[in-house]
Order: sequence, then structure tokens, then C-alpha cells
Amino acid sequence: MKNSIKVERARHNMTQQELAEKVNVSRQTINSIEAGKYVPSTVLALKISRIFGIALEEIFELEDKD
Repeated sequence: MKNSIKVERARHNMTQQELAEKVNVSRQTINSIEAGKYVPSTVLALKISRIFGIALEEIFELEDKD
């Protein structure tokens, strides 16, 4: 699964730590999601999309291998 969290964070001038605090996870979790090493739960993905104020599908994208 690809994601554009890093791009959205930059648009909102937000650090990994700031985003992590807003969605109540560790900075390492945000880093792992951005790196594609961890797929977030549905609840976490929805929280992230809500923080950025955009649709879930604009942040997360399934790849053919998914």
C-alpha cells in the first residue's frame, strides 16, 4: 500500500511527532507507515485522513501486489 502522508505533512507543515500526537500513536508508527513497512488499522487511517481533511483514498492507495 502506497501513501502520501509525508507529502500531506509537508503541506500542513507538520512533523511526524505532531501527527503522531494528534492520532495518539508513536512517532515510530508514523515513520513505519510512511516507509511502507506498516499498514495502519482502519481506525488509524481514518484518523489520519480526518487530520488532513481529505478523503482516505487521497492518502492511501492499494498497489497491484496488495
